[in-house]
Amino acid sequence: MLNFLRYVLATILGLFIFFFLGLLIMVGIIAASASKGDVTVTENSVLELKLDKSIVEREQENPFGDFSIGFFSMNSNDGLDQIKASIRRAKTDDNVKGIFLNMRFVDAGMGKLEEIRNELIDFKESGKFIVSYGDMTNEKAYYLSSVADKIYLNPMGTLEFNGISSEVFFFKGTLEKLDIEPTIFKVGEFKSAVEPFFLDKMSDANREQMTSFLNSINDYQLRKIAEARGKTYEELKKVSDEVLVREAEDAKTHGLATDIGYYDEAIDYMKEQMGVDKDKKLQLVSLGKYKKVKDTEKSGSAKNRIAVIYAEGDIVDGEGGDDEIGSMRYAEALRNARMDKNVKAVVLRINSPGGSALASDVMWREIQETRKVKPVIASMSDMAASGGYYMAMGCDTIVAHPNTITGSIGVFGIVPNFENFFKNKLGITVDRVSTGKHSDLPTVTRAMTPFEKEIVQREINKIYEVFTQKAADGRGMSQDQLKEFASGRVWSGIEAKERNLVDVHGGLEKAIEIAAARVGIEDDYRIKELPRRKTFFEEMFGEAGSQVKERAVKAELGQLYPVYKMYKKVENMQGIQTRMPYELTIQ
Repeated sequence: MLNFLRYVLATILGLFIFFFLGLLIMVGIIAASASKGDVTVTENSVLELKLDKSIVEREQENPFGDFSIGFFSMNSNDGLDQIKASIRRAKTDDNVKGIFLNMRFVDAGMGKLEEIRNELIDFKESGKFIVSYGDMTNEKAYYLSSVADKIYLNPMGTLEFNGISSEVFFFKGTLEKLDIEPTIFKVGEFKSAVEPFFLDKMSDANREQMTSFLNSINDYQLRKIAEARGKTYEELKKVSDEVLVREAEDAKTHGLATDIGYYDEAIDYMKEQMGVDKDKKLQLVSLGKYKKVKDTEKSGSAKNRIAVIYAEGDIVDGEGGDDEIGSMRYAEALRNARMDKNVKAVVLRINSPGGSALASDVMWREIQETRKVKPVIASMSDMAASGGYYMAMGCDTIVAHPNTITGSIGVFGIVPNFENFFKNKLGITVDRVSTGKHSDLPTVTRAMTPFEKEIVQREINKIYEVFTQKAADGRGMSQDQLKEFASGRVWSGIEAKERNLVDVHGGLEKAIEIAAARVGIEDDYRIKELPRRKTFFEEMFGEAGSQVKERAVKAELGQLYPVYKMYKKVENMQGIQTRMPYELTIQ
C-alpha cells in the first residue's frame, strides 16, 4: 500500500511539473512574441536608471522578466553592455531629455561602475540633464550619482560616505571542530586564497596588500567625486574618514547633495526643466523598455569584425557554465576568432578572480597562437587576477581601469584530509588496497606523507616558475623583475600600471579602439561577440534542475548541509589553482 501511494504521489508530482513547465514555455513564447516589435519613446521622456539588479558583462534575453515561483526564480540581471548602449543611445535621442538616476544600492564591481559613470559623463556633453534621487544610497550608487546636475536626498534618507572595506571569512575554527585537516601548498608570500583554511585572521602580508589596493581604489574614487562636485580631495577625505555625513542635511552641507527633498520634488524639477506642467505625468522610460528601442547607428563592414570574447567567472577545466570560464569553450572561441577571415582583431574581456592553473594555461596557449595572425587586446573589468591575469599577460596590450583589481601572480593547492571527520563525526572508516605506496594519491581520506607533500609542492613551484616566466616574457621584463611584483600580491589598476603589469587605463571601448587602430579599421567595423550564450530556456531548465537537486541534498543532509557545501567548494577546485582570495567583496 505504501509503495502504491508513493507511485500515485510521484505521478501527481510529475504531472504538476509537466504542467508548470508547459505553462512557463507558453508564457515565454507569448512574452518573446510581444517583445519583438520595436519600442517607441514619446516626446519629452526621461530615461530612468534604477540599476537594482546584479550587473553582469553581457545581458541575456529573458522573456519572463521578474517572474518567479518558489525555486523557479526568473529574476534577470542587468547587462553592462545594454546599460552603456542605452545611455549612449539616449544622448542622441531627441525624445529623451535627460536621465533620472533613481538608485538605492548598486550591485556591481568597481570596473563596471567606472564604465557606467564614464558613459554618464559623456551623456552630459549633449547638454541634457542628469538628476539623481536617493533615500538610502550606498557608496557605489553615490559614485554614479556624483556626476548628476542635481542630487536629491530624502530628508529622512541616508547617504553612505565612509570609505570602502572588505571582509574575509576564516574557517580554521570550523575545520578544527569538524576534525578536517587541510594540507596547504602555495608559492608567494601574498597568496592569501588559502589563509581562511589555516588561519583565524589575516596574515600581515595579506593585510598589507589589501590595505594598499583598497586605499588606492578609495583615493581614486574620492578624487573623481571631488572633481565632479567641485570639492577638493582633502575636504572629501575628511568627510569620509570622520563620517561627517550622518544625516541628510550633512550631505548638503558638505556639498555631496544639492537638494534635500522628496521624490516628487525631484520629479517636479525635471518637469520644470522640460516645460511640462506640474499636473501632468512625467514620461519615465525604464531601462528594461528603452534597451529594446531599435538602434539606428550605422553598422560597419561585415568583412571587418572585431571579436569581443567575454570571459567572466571562475576559470575551470572543461566546458564550464555560462557564469564560468571553461577552458574548452574559450579555447574554441579563440580558435574560431583566429580562423575567421572577417575577424581582424580580438578583444579579450576578462572579469575573473582566476581558478584552474591548467585551464588558464590552455587558454594562454590559444591566445599566443591567435597573436601570430591578428592582434589580441586584453580588457580588464572589475578584476583580472591570478588566472585572470594569466590570460591577459599573453595579449599584445592590457587595458585596465584605475580601480580594477589585478595581479595576484601566485599558485596554490589544497588537499583536505577528512579521515577524522568521517571517523569521529560520522562513524565512517575507510580501508584500501593499493598496488603501490602512493597509488591513491591524491586522496581526502588519509593524511599525506612528507614524501607526497614534497611531490605536490614541487609541482606548485614548477607552475609558479612557468607563470612568472610567461608573465615576464609577455610584459618585456626579466623573470626576477616580474617576481618583485608577483608572490601572489594583488594590485589596483593604478598600482599595476606603475609596475608595468598593465599598459593603458580605460574600459572596453578603449580596448576596442586600440584593436581597430592596430589593423586600420577605426571607422569601418562591426563587433562579433563570443562565445555563444545559452538561450534563455537552455539556461532556465539547466538551472531549475540544479536547484531541485540542491534542495533535495539539503533536505537529506539537514545540519550536515553546510559541511557538504564546504566540501563541494574545495572539491570543485580541481588541480592546482591560480586565483584570488575567497569571495573578495568590496563594500
